[in-house]
Amino acid sequence: MASHPHAQELGDFLRARRGQLRPQDVGLESGGKRKVSGLRREELALLAGLSTDYYQRMEQGREIRPSDDVLDAVANALGLDDKDRRHLFKLARAARRPVHSTANHDREVVPDSTRRLLRVMTTPAIVLGRYLDLLDWNPLAEMMLGSPDRYPTDRLNMLLLMFDSTFTDQRTCPNWENQALNYMGMMRRAIAYDPTHPRATAVVGELSIRSAEFRRLWARHDVRETVSGTNTFRIPEIGKIAMYWDAYPLPGCPGPFMLIFTAEPGSADAIQLQLLASPHTAQQSAIKVAE
Repeated sequence: MASHPHAQELGDFLRARRGQLRPQDVGLESGGKRKVSGLRREELALLAGLSTDYYQRMEQGREIRPSDDVLDAVANALGLDDKDRRHLFKLARAARRPVHSTANHDREVVPDSTRRLLRVMTTPAIVLGRYLDLLDWNPLAEMMLGSPDRYPTDRLNMLLLMFDSTFTDQRTCPNWENQALNYMGMMRRAIAYDPTHPRATAVVGELSIRSAEFRRLWARHDVRETVSGTNTFRIPEIGKIAMYWDAYPLPGCPGPFMLIFTAEPGSADAIQLQLLASPHTAQQSAIKVAE
């Protein structure tokens, strides 16, 4: 077993990426019937110019300190893109440092200035913590997503909510899996900073136990440096609305970030957003929540 959490995360990442490569992807013969769908360890080690034993120890998360040259060779052998290469280096460099038992696990706080900004914004916006806890939201976001007050505080986490059919309306949104992968990729990126954070381990642990779908997607080890995207919401009072979203880190407050949703100016979605913000729609939404 690995004594360093970053080394274990590094090993898991390498195994996942190796499992996604086929021999023909890297110019190798398949060699008849194979016990594994991806490359064998010895094949990856050969491509990277490493001994099989050394590479195996990397995947096992044992206490080794691969150099940047070794990491480059492994990244090239795996065909990693720039995003995944950065993730590989981040994990490996963190694994070189001693484990600190004094990691900051304090509760994340939304500054008062950010809370005031949320209340005056004329478009939906939410604040998420590093591990995707929903920390605050404005009235338009509540009308778009539903009232968070329906859930206990410890359930207000975007990954937990994405795998809760009562929140996602039976998962009928057309791009549900892509949305889930975005949040899972954000969680992977956060875990690279602190694999043992209690909130991260609680959320991932719960979903790994109760959701086969989560286990399947989580095993991909996708990493997202997503700062923007699109989502489609179905709102009972107005129908479907397609929204752009952008992520903004809070100044002077590492960890939490704000997601701001906007619609293309002059589009049908922008008109739908205006309808969502109208007093009549707000009143009907309040009655629905009360019921």
